[in-house]
Amino acid sequence: MKFRRITAVFLLVVLTILSVGCKNKNEVGGTIDNNKEKIESGEEEKPEYGGTLRVPLTTVETLNPLISENISYYNFSKLIFEGLFKLDKNLNIENQLVQNYEIKEDGKVIGIKLRENVVWHDGEKFTAKDVKFTIDTLKYAGNDNIYKNSILSNFKSYTSSDLRHIMDVKIIDDYNIEIVFDRAFSNGLEILTFPIIPRHIFVKGRENSSSYKAALAEDNYTPIGTGPYKFSKYEKIKSINLEANTNWWQGKPYISTIIGEIMKDEDLAMTSFEANQVDLTTSVGVDWEKYFQSKRVKIIEYVSQNYELLGFNFSRKVFADEKGKELRKAIAYGIDRQSIIQKVYMGHATQVDLPIYPNSWLISDNSNIYGFNIDKAKEILSSAGYKDENGDGFVEDENGKTLTLKVTTNSYNPLRLKTADLIVENLKAIGINATKDYEDNVPNNITDEEVEEQWQKYTQKIKKGDFDIALMGWQLSDVCDLSFAFHSSQIYYGTNFIRYSDEEMDQLLFDAFSATNREEKKKAYGKLEDKILEDLPYVSLFFRNEALLIDKNIKGNINPQSNNLYYNIEKWYIPKEFQEKNVD
Repeated sequence: MKFRRITAVFLLVVLTILSVGCKNKNEVGGTIDNNKEKIESGEEEKPEYGGTLRVPLTTVETLNPLISENISYYNFSKLIFEGLFKLDKNLNIENQLVQNYEIKEDGKVIGIKLRENVVWHDGEKFTAKDVKFTIDTLKYAGNDNIYKNSILSNFKSYTSSDLRHIMDVKIIDDYNIEIVFDRAFSNGLEILTFPIIPRHIFVKGRENSSSYKAALAEDNYTPIGTGPYKFSKYEKIKSINLEANTNWWQGKPYISTIIGEIMKDEDLAMTSFEANQVDLTTSVGVDWEKYFQSKRVKIIEYVSQNYELLGFNFSRKVFADEKGKELRKAIAYGIDRQSIIQKVYMGHATQVDLPIYPNSWLISDNSNIYGFNIDKAKEILSSAGYKDENGDGFVEDENGKTLTLKVTTNSYNPLRLKTADLIVENLKAIGINATKDYEDNVPNNITDEEVEEQWQKYTQKIKKGDFDIALMGWQLSDVCDLSFAFHSSQIYYGTNFIRYSDEEMDQLLFDAFSATNREEKKKAYGKLEDKILEDLPYVSLFFRNEALLIDKNIKGNINPQSNNLYYNIEKWYIPKEFQEKNVD
């Protein structure tokens, strides 16, 4: 039975809001190479050109990077296409097709100087017209119901809501443009990471809606980009072949050929990796210790965007006032998150106090303050008026009523079930009568359909507000905007499922959203983080870690990121003695 990794994303609502997300400035739980090889001679191996890299792809529906919702192809397409910017390991902006930029007019205009030494894979020059055409195509898609949903996949950095903030793209000359926003928009640079496509391929004569529709086609799409690899061959439901772009503006990459082997799912990708049919794969689940002793496998662990949390129901009086804040803090101190990480996730998670990617450039130095401390948790409960007067082990309020709280989760997710059980134990240890509002004994051999049915029941319960404390998760996007979770306006839409409303929080979220430059954005997030840590609308648990499992014969600066599995692939290489083994 394969358990699907489920995150608490209300699909109906996500279509109407901005993407959320962020990554790790201080490398908290960052990339770890558990089998890093040491060169005993002290001399680094010299990179060599040539060889074939085989990578897994799961059920590719289209080769069009603007509308594909397949996460494996999203990563693969970054080998072919480039954006104006890309995100670095800290989710900060890094120039890609941009030579330099300037934020002007209080954040409403971004002036961009494009690189002049870039050519498309078919030899045509890359110019400002390509940028404008791409943006116009995305804006057209965002306003057309046929295409709208396809550009909203939650692992991307942009949505139609973001793109609506772009009012105009002014071409100054072939290599200078101005992008005009309808307001100061602190994520303006981050959303400009979408793949730029070649105008000349889709515009035949006059540019119009037919041009945009051609650029958004699902079938018979030939990918032509500016990236380190260019499209060579596509055998439907079998493979996609790429070859090194010898005219790439950063220079020829070392590995000559990349073959994307198309397969059904992640489990089959893992099986294919174990059978040496592909050279790398991503981890499935949390148990990859069995590969630590492998002479063939190198494991590179990184923090994913899968964020786990406890959400409090603010429509419950017990959480709503100042006393409720103290209760939330006591719970934060009372949960042994490291024990959960070790016992349930086998150490493969990164503890956090904020719903912001732990490596993010936006994270402040004082972002982790709630360590496990039973005595402090009990002290806070006592100062809030909760005391165990009758000696039964559970505290009562001033009216003598036992503090009883339900913990709700989707127990057909085995990791959540185990986590919930430990949280219930932790809460009881500090004097809270925690009860299990979930199935404690999960039947064996449950089907995917039963998992989905239980998930639907769970999300309906959350939407109705029928919970005290909810254990759940978000898959955050790469662009940080926490309005979806904490802004009072999102109570109506359902993503603020905890029904949290605070005027100061609303203003801080607005300030973070509308910061006019990078320095102001950093300061705004510092104030926002302080507010979250003080109010604790969520008790943040951790971000799940994932791992890239890769053949040790693949060398170089292999540094997978949550937003780009093949980050720095141009620096990967295969030594000559291993280059022939992957050739059919």
